[in-house]
Amino acid sequence: MPPAKVVIPADALTGFVTELLTAAGASPEHAATIGDVLIWASLRGVDSHGAARVPRYLDLLASGEANAKPDMSLTEGAAAVATLDADRAPGPVALTAAAGAAAERARAGGIGAVAVRRTVHTGAIGYYTSLLAERGLVGIAFVAGMPNMGYTGVQGAAVATSPLSIAVPAGGRPPVLLDMATAGIALGKIAQYRNAGRELPAGTAATADGTPTTDPDLAKMPLPLGGPKGAGMSLVFELITSVLVGAPILASFHGDDPDGRKHRQNALIVALDPAAFGTGDGYAAGVGATLDALKGLPRADAGTEIAYPGERSAATGAARAAGGVPVAAKVWAELLAAAEKSGVTPPAEAGAAS
Repeated sequence: MPPAKVVIPADALTGFVTELLTAAGASPEHAATIGDVLIWASLRGVDSHGAARVPRYLDLLASGEANAKPDMSLTEGAAAVATLDADRAPGPVALTAAAGAAAERARAGGIGAVAVRRTVHTGAIGYYTSLLAERGLVGIAFVAGMPNMGYTGVQGAAVATSPLSIAVPAGGRPPVLLDMATAGIALGKIAQYRNAGRELPAGTAATADGTPTTDPDLAKMPLPLGGPKGAGMSLVFELITSVLVGAPILASFHGDDPDGRKHRQNALIVALDPAAFGTGDGYAAGVGATLDALKGLPRADAGTEIAYPGERSAATGAARAAGGVPVAAKVWAELLAAAEKSGVTPPAEAGAAS
């Protein structure tokens, strides 16, 4: 029986993905940024947003849906505010730039807010808030995308599985990292369940007409996390990103706009400097004390670890950085096919995993 996954050294996998994206038309700098974002997700165990997404990015670049040579422009607003027009740049390129611009403004004035207009697939947004946390800042990010999720009372897809991420520096610990979609399950996860031949968790997905199902072959859209709570969050994220920058997606998608179904995403990244609030270096110490208090609470089950958001994925990242990144055999076959087509030499496999 062939292995379900192959294991590739992390640096080699990142370099391989970067070469594939460069061959697809992205500049070496942009390809490296996209590769870093995707393999960051794979390292942390978020496989649905990691190497598995590379074939999709290659398709986006090949079709022109993502602009391989974007002319991005940053427009200054009021103090600490700016808007980045991404010119349909791949999301990792646009949001990495936006995070850097937000950090600069936060250092200067305590807060920085950079909105992103007209980008394409942002990837795991925890990457961008983590960049801010690594600089000692609090990072907050919202993304709005194409309607692909149900909404309470609506038949069929109405809103997007729009994600939220918050990252907080924690001193000597890995940052606290909340990275969640407004859906009960990501579309990429549905595909993973389908490939594995496993039933979906109840209440997480539906058929095209909105009928709940656990059959991944019938599932066409995720359902909101917490019903009306997740649906409401998705709607609000559309209002504070897309509508805020004059690039509405939901109304365009459901209206008569001829470009309404054209794939695009918008985002908002906010950076906060704890020093501006008077806590300074004491903030990280306070975060650490809070985490100590949480982890020191009595356990409901002696065998269950008390962990804060991002702690387990950081540990997974360290383990995979040392031992290699597992890649699904199907995904690896697709990457090898892309490599052969573009003349890129794939890295050697470090082993196999079940």
